[in-house]
Amino acid sequence: MSGATEADEAETAMEAGLGEDGEPTDPQAAEIIALTAERDELREKLMRALAEAENIRRRAERDRKDAEAFGGAKLARDLLSVHDNLARALAAADDKAREQAAGLIEGVELTQRELLAAFAKHRIEVVEPEIGEKFNPNLHQAMFEAEVPGAPPGGVIEVMQSGFTIASRLLRPAMVGVAKAPENGAPAQGAENDSRENDGAPTEPTDT
Repeated sequence: MSGATEADEAETAMEAGLGEDGEPTDPQAAEIIALTAERDELREKLMRALAEAENIRRRAERDRKDAEAFGGAKLARDLLSVHDNLARALAAADDKAREQAAGLIEGVELTQRELLAAFAKHRIEVVEPEIGEKFNPNLHQAMFEAEVPGAPPGGVIEVMQSGFTIASRLLRPAMVGVAKAPENGAPAQGAENDSRENDGAPTEPTDT
């Protein structure tokens, strides 16, 4: 059986133009094998080139979208001070000032609305935390901490300056004050009252 098998393999190799050592004996067969190998190599290179071209196209598209969304971030950041000054001017205007300079105040309010409309057109949104809102380190910047009766620890107790985002990316954090938990060593309310009642009262000596 083994002799017949070896003969069959030799016959198959001869039909394929290969010698017993596996090397092609027919020049035409050798050329076909070389061309097939070259074709496979070129096909692999082509697939890699197409994949790289697709990656470049995706990166270019992502960069284009980022440039469209965030290209004006530097200009927008410079304009935030304009918004802040307008807000301060309106906050400082009392009822008397509004009566005496109604037209001026109205002009300032109109300018601020137009500025906010321009911001909204370019996906710039105001971050205005609510009092009592949980402090968010992704949107807020804590300027101070203070104990405030009734305020939950970690909650916003004062908004010092509004924040802004551009295309959902932080442009400037909102500056806030945050409530902190009472110190661990702080006496309870009852104990504090007891200490006040016993203040100045004589104490019995303790045995040593």
